[in-house]
Amino acid sequence: MLHRISFLKMTVAKLVFAATFAVFSSHVVMAKDINVTKNLQQAIDDAQAGDRLILAAGTYNGSINIDKSLSIIGTENTIIKGNDVGNVITVTGSDISLSNFTVTGSGLLLETQDSGVFLSKPATNIEVRNLKILDNLIGVYVWGATNATVADNVIRGRQDLRVNERGNGVQLWNAPGAIVENNDIQFGRDGIFTTTNKQNIYRNNYIHQVRFAIHYMYTNDSIVENNISEGNTIGYAIMFSKKVQVLNNQSIDDKDRGILFNYANGVKIIGNQVFAKNNPQAAQKCLFIYNSNGNDIKNNYFSNCEIGVHFTAGSEKNVIQNNAFVNNQTQVKYVGTKWIDWSAGGVGNYWSDNSAFDLDGDGIADNLYRPNDLTDQILWRYPAAKLLINSPAVQVLRWAQSAFPALHPGGVVDSAPLMKIPAKLTNLKSER
Repeated sequence: MLHRISFLKMTVAKLVFAATFAVFSSHVVMAKDINVTKNLQQAIDDAQAGDRLILAAGTYNGSINIDKSLSIIGTENTIIKGNDVGNVITVTGSDISLSNFTVTGSGLLLETQDSGVFLSKPATNIEVRNLKILDNLIGVYVWGATNATVADNVIRGRQDLRVNERGNGVQLWNAPGAIVENNDIQFGRDGIFTTTNKQNIYRNNYIHQVRFAIHYMYTNDSIVENNISEGNTIGYAIMFSKKVQVLNNQSIDDKDRGILFNYANGVKIIGNQVFAKNNPQAAQKCLFIYNSNGNDIKNNYFSNCEIGVHFTAGSEKNVIQNNAFVNNQTQVKYVGTKWIDWSAGGVGNYWSDNSAFDLDGDGIADNLYRPNDLTDQILWRYPAAKLLINSPAVQVLRWAQSAFPALHPGGVVDSAPLMKIPAKLTNLKSER
């Protein structure tokens, strides 16, 4: 009896295995390469999940919708062109790959989110790679799709619209798991704009001639790493966000701000550079911190700005250490009465205008460094007082403060200023 039961179990197991193998085998056999020369939407509708659509050179009409697992592969001369209304490509399925073609011709309505490539809420595991996405309102919009990858693309936004009418190069909303990397983004409004988002990676992108290179709103637990922002209004704007890592990025010749924090907390900003390459003065402010606390700002290089770092509105609770402030017209702007020490564990920052001695040779200046005095505070509060900057009264005030340090009203001090630029910062620009 036991032998008969055992035999029946083995028979059932074999049948289940055979049925599973048959289903799997039929799926593998059914997936195939399909050469497409016209009517792309019809080819998509006729294809089976898992198929690869190989597009010949030529122009294919949008708008198209992809609702099943497919790979769509073009050539250098393959173009998918919309009719200037809505999206050129809308993705509603999962496990879809788009590569090696040009996308152009979206609509121009921000209220309908018109995009070159639009990844909608139901979409998961989408790859948008090695595309030329040209002259669309929004280049790629990841709208609620999860685990999307946007990589190795050339994205060129609109130049014929006013800035507020333009779309962004890559825009993301509620898209956890998104990776945006190795893209070249130019024109349009912002290079990468992310809002109401989490657990994303933005790395190795080159973003130029836009408003904000990378613009964060309500985006948490994510990484901004090894990007280059060049010639933009603002490089990296981290706003209303927390637990973000801003690592090893460059801001080159950005006009207003290299890096901006606004209500950003628990952020690590490490190994970044703000500097001038083609302009004698890079940005108005290398680093601007507004109402942001609990941030680690370390090992950064801030050079040739009108103001090295400007912080205000209750932003005193940050660690600012081992940075280099080089050739900034004003190193620090802080209007307040609190004393804030920018050093920790006996290590502060390097200040290029600090004429100091190091008699014991420990690499730390013998005297603390004060970037501002009472005169600076008066001028910030009352700009009209600049007319008196060379007056005898102001000169006497400066002399009195140098002779009697107790007259200082509070502000930033560095009790352990470095005598040299930290070695890890000296060659960063030449390494990239």
